[in-house]
Amino acid sequence: MPADYNGRWEMVKNENFEEYMKVLDIDFATRKIALHLTQTKVFVQDGDKFETKTLSTFRNYDLNFTVGVEFDEHTKGLDNRVVKTLVTWDGDKLVCTQKGEKPGRGWKHWIEGDLLHLELTCGDVVCHQVFKKK
Repeated sequence: MPADYNGRWEMVKNENFEEYMKVLDIDFATRKIALHLTQTKVFVQDGDKFETKTLSTFRNYDLNFTVGVEFDEHTKGLDNRVVKTLVTWDGDKLVCTQKGEKPGRGWKHWIEGDLLHLELTCGDVVCHQVFKKK
């Protein structure tokens, strides 16, 4: 079985987040608020089925998916777009591609020790976030 993502993860690093939000056309005020937030990720994994929550004091976001099954994702509260989302395994990495009006959009999650890495991409902009397991 691929990596076990179950648990609660607290953000410890957030690199290039503002540039990532800019490329998604997120407004100035929202960007400034988001830059000051610390996020928590909660994963409940049952094989290839995932229930995920991204929590902060400003906004929460739930994303439930099954690896290998494409679905329509409404990024409500983020950049408010509808994208075709597909998450696959690449070894122990979760790799997501999102098809929509913004080309080259997606993310990757992977675990190193007690750290969860998240790489957010849109076009040629990459944001790297790191979370520590609680």
